[in-house]
Amino acid sequence: MRRVRAGRRWVHVGNLDLWQRSLGFAALGFLTLVPLLIVVSAADPASGRGFAKWLGDGLGVTEAARGDIERLFALPGQTLRTTTAFGLAVLAVFGLSFGAAVQSGYEKVWDLPPACWWARWRHVVWLAVLIGFLFLSAITPLWQAAPARGVITVLSGTLFFWWSQRMLLGGRVSWVALLPGAVTTMAGQLGLRVFSRLVFSPLIASSAVTYGPIGTVLVVQSWLVGVGVVVLGGALAGRLLQDELPRVAHALKRRR
Repeated sequence: MRRVRAGRRWVHVGNLDLWQRSLGFAALGFLTLVPLLIVVSAADPASGRGFAKWLGDGLGVTEAARGDIERLFALPGQTLRTTTAFGLAVLAVFGLSFGAAVQSGYEKVWDLPPACWWARWRHVVWLAVLIGFLFLSAITPLWQAAPARGVITVLSGTLFFWWSQRMLLGGRVSWVALLPGAVTTMAGQLGLRVFSRLVFSPLIASSAVTYGPIGTVLVVQSWLVGVGVVVLGGALAGRLLQDELPRVAHALKRRR
């Protein structure tokens, strides 16, 4: 754990802690969020290939790599036939721990104590909005057909990460202070998409040939680790920017 000076305060920057939290983010995302999204996407008859189509689009990989990803998941009709109410309830319960993990990371970034137990309802709201946002942004044909889809995705993603910090932190940090973190997180997601196309896309193709479906699973899991690094690292970068920008602006004024 090392500390970085930001203005008059010290911000804890734990590289190992960030990596461990990103691994937890990936594990919870693959075990809880992914199954929930599979069921949600399968419920829409117009979604076609369902969640697999969204995942390939989210990674930004080539058509050949998307085919390998689609072979990992069941068809939408089969998914609905094999889904039970108990299974959905279990996924929902464990899915709340996903929101708790993200909240804990945000609290570490802002040096805040853990929220009270009765504030767990925020995890329910955040998880529901997250699933709805991913469904609308990547699966719904209406959104996909929008002429300015790229601009809409960037703006809506920035708003979502901005709102997510505010919601999970329980309003303990102002909207203005959270804005840099939302912008840096979205910028990181765009960078991860480019990296995925350059690295993960050929890696999926080679892993599928060498190891079969398990090779594709490992690449997808690695991508989720990258998403966790971006989500938590973006918030941390935003915190540092929020603390440093006033000091830099003051120093520039003094030089003039």
